[in-house]
Amino acid sequence: MYVIIIGAGRTGRTVIDLATQDDHEVVVIERDTEIAEEGSATYDCMVINADAASKDIMLEAGVEEADALISTTESDSVNLMVTMFGKQYEVETLVSSINDPAHMELFEDLGVNIVESPHQLNGQYLYRAVQPPAIQDFMPIAGEAEIFEATVEDGAPIAGLSLIDADREDLLPEETIIVAIVRDDELHIPKGETEIEPGDVVTIFAGNGADRQITDIFTRT
Repeated sequence: MYVIIIGAGRTGRTVIDLATQDDHEVVVIERDTEIAEEGSATYDCMVINADAASKDIMLEAGVEEADALISTTESDSVNLMVTMFGKQYEVETLVSSINDPAHMELFEDLGVNIVESPHQLNGQYLYRAVQPPAIQDFMPIAGEAEIFEATVEDGAPIAGLSLIDADREDLLPEETIIVAIVRDDELHIPKGETEIEPGDVVTIFAGNGADRQITDIFTRT
């Protein structure tokens, strides 16, 4: 796959590293000379030291042949301009970070796959990590919906109950589903009679987000 990556900062470096490890053909455009030189020395890919918000530079990067374009800059105007070029040259997959939610509709109108600002996501992870129980991982879906993992504490309301019993006791709010359980390093797909045990790492889909009404179910009372 031919991938153009805009920006070689903290987020961009992660994308470059993953893409080059998977042996994709990668071209990077980075405006900052020092960062561009560092990227060129570190990764096995072409790095163009230039402003990506230029049609000539995008053509030099091979936008006409690209299979995917990923823009990771902290400037929504640059990200938008870059994805517009990608749209113009019919790049199949367009992905961009977005720093101001007010700009989301502009990107959506172009058919861009949007990733929330990495800094905002990092803040969400930090906040989730201090909520009881500690959420090991979470992923925002559409609207307020989230998928997250949590460890069942000994003495939690749901500990020792089957999913059927938890449903009978109205422990799980509507649009909340336990989709997986990791127990003793083994993955289990739960069914109605499956019991939730202390120490289980459960993966939960929460249609209304991981609020206290849900997380308290897995916390010792």
